[in-house]
Amino acid sequence: MTSVNPSLEHIAQFERDTPDDKAIVMLNLLRFRARADYGEGAAPGLAGVTGREAYSRYGKAVLPLLWEVGGQVLWMGNARAGIIVPDGESWDEVVLVHYPSRRAFLRMVRSDAYQAIMHHRTAALADSRLVETRAVSLPRWVLGLARRALRMKTLLVPRVGRG
Repeated sequence: MTSVNPSLEHIAQFERDTPDDKAIVMLNLLRFRARADYGEGAAPGLAGVTGREAYSRYGKAVLPLLWEVGGQVLWMGNARAGIIVPDGESWDEVVLVHYPSRRAFLRMVRSDAYQAIMHHRTAALADSRLVETRAVSLPRWVLGLARRALRMKTLLVPRVGRG
């Protein structure tokens, strides 16, 4: 099943589920169309662009909106190989985007400015996933134990190529 844009029901449910002001990171999995689909009567200059080119237009336009709500792109890369994925599932790009809160994300996607550029994203994508994540806080004792284990490993196991 392909999904490009969230439904109004998904957005409403997202807003209802534990609304708070804790920072989130959105995991974006993107599969581009070979040719962007702007539909009939596409504006001059949009006909014949690739999905990746259309997404680039969206990306350039969304950055100021992202910064306006306090968000930022943390990481972006080309997807290479799916190790644990259903047969036939593949992605072209992965993007991690930080938002200071769910409210900030919702404020951006509901803005008139965002609605005015969303057509580039829609035209660009054959499929996508958008997954909210939140950092997990590990207790200090777990982090300390991990550091000690790493030091012990470094002392006991010689590195390849050393020597």
